[in-house]
Amino acid sequence: MTDISSTGLKRRNLIKALGAASVYSAFAPNTSFAGWLFNNEQKQDDWIKAATIRANVIRPTFQDKVFNLVDYFEISDVDYEQAFQRSIQACHAAGGGQVVVPKGEYLTGPIHLLSNVNLHLNEGAVVRFVTDPKRYLPAVITRWEGMELMGYSPLIYAYKQTNIAITGKGTLDGSGDNNTWWPWKGPHKEGHWTLIEGEDQKPARMKLMADVENNVPVNQRHYAEGAYLRPPFIQPYLCQNILIEGVTITNSPFWLVNPVLSQHVTVKGVKFISHGPNSDGCDPESCDHVLIEDCMFDTGDDCIAIKSGRNADGRRINIPSQNIVIRNCLMKEGHGGVVIGSEISGGVNNVFVEDCQMDSPHLERAIRIKTNSIRGGVIEHLRYRNINVGKVKNAIVVNFYYEEGDAGKFDPTVRDVVIENLRCTEVLNQPLNLQGFERKPISDFHLINCEFNQANKASTVKNITNFTLENVTINGQIVSPEALINAS
Repeated sequence: MTDISSTGLKRRNLIKALGAASVYSAFAPNTSFAGWLFNNEQKQDDWIKAATIRANVIRPTFQDKVFNLVDYFEISDVDYEQAFQRSIQACHAAGGGQVVVPKGEYLTGPIHLLSNVNLHLNEGAVVRFVTDPKRYLPAVITRWEGMELMGYSPLIYAYKQTNIAITGKGTLDGSGDNNTWWPWKGPHKEGHWTLIEGEDQKPARMKLMADVENNVPVNQRHYAEGAYLRPPFIQPYLCQNILIEGVTITNSPFWLVNPVLSQHVTVKGVKFISHGPNSDGCDPESCDHVLIEDCMFDTGDDCIAIKSGRNADGRRINIPSQNIVIRNCLMKEGHGGVVIGSEISGGVNNVFVEDCQMDSPHLERAIRIKTNSIRGGVIEHLRYRNINVGKVKNAIVVNFYYEEGDAGKFDPTVRDVVIENLRCTEVLNQPLNLQGFERKPISDFHLINCEFNQANKASTVKNITNFTLENVTINGQIVSPEALINAS
């Protein structure tokens, strides 16, 4: 590695708190970070790796066979649930192809996808889901807030399937609103939904968390009828080669797209529009090789939230989310644009985010990492570049004190983060809020060519080591790491 000159040190405002630290790198794990940081070849290798991940994500392929949904509707059917089941089973039995949903409206209960089936919604097709919870029984194995359980079927579910897709220009409507599904959230500071006596997720949520900590077997965790835990909209579970492309997803009971323990996931050109509680857009959880691109997010919670299981369950399964590329997406409203956590106990690595736009006075954070000493998790090798933000409340947030705060014995690790060419037009609150633990600081955190304009409050930067800034401005003024840390 090339030595860093004194001029280079001054120019880049390098801090090496606690002495010369070494850094984890997926490409050169034994090199010192100082040398690595200024090696342009290494930085190029990062984005070569991102391109390689993107190229290696396997898209499913299907036979050229068409199964028209309406051909499987019978006069005795009360809605289209059985027609979906019959057409998907016929398609699967024939070796695969397209189940085509023509233009029109189709009311249905849960849809369970099978291998080699592409559920294709033609333009003008609207698939609307019933709100009777009993229709989402029998219970299936699922994850809810990162915890495994036997719960209501997701609206669209697949379990241990390969080569599955949801495509087309149609709309999937989960029928969630202030009077259905959403009231189960219970009282909340953001609550705009009706409160219904006796219908509140909190008791079951607390009991499930206790079951997780007590290692209750998953098949004994029964949380369907009477628990009021809302099902996710689309959840492929233990699946491979998944494509979700072109559709609009709206009015979700809970998280919109939540692939779990799956490999080779492509989410492309999807519109996520849902403003209910916990309306996360796309939440890959313990997944490997994920591509999210050309999507639009307008959500009531995080636009994208990368997860890997919660607390004891995340550590028991111990599968990280990794090799994830997010590119050319538009984030409007949401709690966060690109978020990691908080169900992150299994860790995350090799995340690459580029060429995204974010803009809304109701977008609370652009880049966010949330964890605590109960969640823990090793979060490393994160790369962000070319992100343009219009209005945002807080630009970059890394918070070790999320929800339960510092109440456990599993200190999180956040290290090896590079954010380059991030430009914020108007920061309504703080440019930076970076807070590790004194005993376990954030480490190897680097901003290059970033600007934060019209910031209304000063940054908070505490408990961070090997923190560097290169050509970083706040309200037009070049800032140094020393100034930010000393002001906090």
